[in-house]
Formats: sequence, structure tokens, C-alpha cells
Amino acid sequence: MSLPLSPRPQLSEEVATHIRDLIMAGELRPGERLRLEELAAQLGVSITPVREALLTLRGEDMVELQPRRGYLVAPMSRQDIEDVFALQANLAGELAARASRRVDTEQLAELRRLQEGLREVVGDVRLPELEQLEFAFHRLINRITESRKLARFLHAATRYTPHRFYAADPAWRANMLSDHDALLTALTARDPEAARAAMARHFTDGAERLIKHLDDVGLWGNGAVP
Repeated sequence: MSLPLSPRPQLSEEVATHIRDLIMAGELRPGERLRLEELAAQLGVSITPVREALLTLRGEDMVELQPRRGYLVAPMSRQDIEDVFALQANLAGELAARASRRVDTEQLAELRRLQEGLREVVGDVRLPELEQLEFAFHRLINRITESRKLARFLHAATRYTPHRFYAADPAWRANMLSDHDALLTALTARDPEAARAAMARHFTDGAERLIKHLDDVGLWGNGAVP
């Protein structure tokens, strides 16, 4: 939290993403008070984008605003995590299945290029580039389907994914590459069910890793709903 954020036109969105990641990774715990001035100082921004970010997170049930106490991290249960990732897996799996029916040679080549880029940055542990390439890989699959509304639902659901937590995990990085390889094989074979299964595994693996981490840090015993 001590690293300042770079000025951007949508700074409040970047602040919201940062705070959301901290909550989902258990670094900010249910019931913990969020002080605007402290967050602004830690992130190197003014209070305004922090206030806007907390309003956004309140609308997502990530934080609560209580009289005389201000903003607090909202309760979060193990079931909440399972529900979010099950939704992601179902939506992403359906999009992958649709992509397998529509993908062309040029799009497959671009997906393979992105996968090779991911393999390179994983080897060098270049985490910011890893996050960007992983996003680009999945965005291309979603665009192939031309299912704009379904892709928007998935985008909303994946906001709850703590991307920095995963990128920093060597085991997740290795699994991510193998999941992508399986997905590319399914897309190349135009196999909808194999594509659906490979994509779903990508998300269920994420759920299992995050729940184990939150178990290990004792989140459920610190104000979370059991």
C-alpha cells in the first residue's frame, strides 16, 4: 500500500482496484476501518479519488458506510468466494466454448503469440507485464465470441479477482500457462466442451488457492461471516 499510484484519467478506478485487491487477498480484513486520509497518503493521491473509489466499492458490497465510524471493510465468507469464482467459471467457460466455434487462424496465431509472451514474462518474473498479457489473452477470447453482454457480465465478476495476489504466486503462474495451453489445444480442435472445461479449471484453481490463503491467514475468524 506504500507504493504511490501514477496519475491517470480514471484514477478513482485504479484506487478502487487496488483496495479491492487488498480486501480480496485478506490484507484488509472484514470490519477494518478505512480512513480516507491514510489511504490517500499511502497511495500518493488526493482524498477525492479515494472517496470516489470507496463509493464504488460500497456499491459492490466490498465496504460499508456506518454512522460515526466511516467506511469499514464489509463481511466476506468462504461461500462468497466460492460463489464469485463459480460465476466466473460458468461465464468464462461459456465464452470459451463459443470462441471455439468462431475462432479463425489469425486469432489463434494472436493467442499463441500472447501465450509465448506470457511464458517469457513468467520466466523473468515481470509481474506487471504478466497481468497485462493475461488480461489481453482473455479479452481476445471474449471478443472472438462477439457476445458483448455476456463478456460484460464476466468483466464485472472478475473485478473481484485479486490479480496481484495471483501474479505473485509461482505455482499459479505455472498453472496459468498449462491452463492456457489446454485451452489453445481445445480452440485449435474446435472442441467446445474441452474449451469450457479448460477455462473453468483456470477459475476453480484460482478459487482453491485464494480460499487456502485466506484460511491460512485466519480471515474467517476475524469478523468474517462464517
